[in-house]
Amino acid sequence: MLVLGVNISAWEVCRAVDHWLLVFKKDNEMLIVDCAALGFLIYSWRAVLFELGNWKKGALSVIGFVGYLLKLLLALIFHFIGDPITSLIRTLETGFYMVRAFYSRILHYTPVPEFTTMIVLSSAVLAIAEAAVPNSVSSQSYLLTLSGLIGYAAVGNYISEPLFWTLLLGVYTFSRLVKKRDDVTSALPAATVLTAIGEPWVRVLVMTSYVALAIYHHSKNRTKGEEGEVVARGKQVPAPLLCAGLAIGIKIAAKWAGYRHLTWMVV
Repeated sequence: MLVLGVNISAWEVCRAVDHWLLVFKKDNEMLIVDCAALGFLIYSWRAVLFELGNWKKGALSVIGFVGYLLKLLLALIFHFIGDPITSLIRTLETGFYMVRAFYSRILHYTPVPEFTTMIVLSSAVLAIAEAAVPNSVSSQSYLLTLSGLIGYAAVGNYISEPLFWTLLLGVYTFSRLVKKRDDVTSALPAATVLTAIGEPWVRVLVMTSYVALAIYHHSKNRTKGEEGEVVARGKQVPAPLLCAGLAIGIKIAAKWAGYRHLTWMVV
């Protein structure tokens, strides 16, 4: 047979045709196998995704059930101890707002010069008392605190002036007659308050009188020969002086911090 100028036998043509048919058949088989594998994979992934969806729904259901149990437990807790917890939260909130209001009042209404004068004059009176009668301050710290509260109430117009003088007289009487202390120690709370919050002429009069009383008491003891070695107790600053110093420190520190903040903002 002559094909395109090439002499090819019929046998070779048949053989070539059979070869191409065989190749085409194998390709078709491979294509069928690939299609079947792809279908199986698609079905498998569909089944996997379906199972994952079921697991997701199951997990969400379990989480929701646990959430309902926690809500039920919380409801039971609040049913039995809800009122104490609410009262505690309100108490903490009230305390926080009180501290903030007190801090704000300290920053805005603390008279630093007046408080400094009060601390200096009161410290002078306490030093005079300690020089004349050792341990006269530490032996009646509660009376000094009480007299400081009385003075604060008088300055704030919480009590009247006659009641103020009556209370100071009561403090002196309690210390002199009940506790059997000497005149210098008994008059110390009243003298400290009057020196701290009194008018200028009252301060001068009280300090002069108290110095004269301390000198008289000391000279009388020396004349009687009662002067001896006294064991000094631990020195304790009276609470009113400590509070006044703390208020001054807070205001100065807040003012300094504010200046530092403004300086940082400008820079």
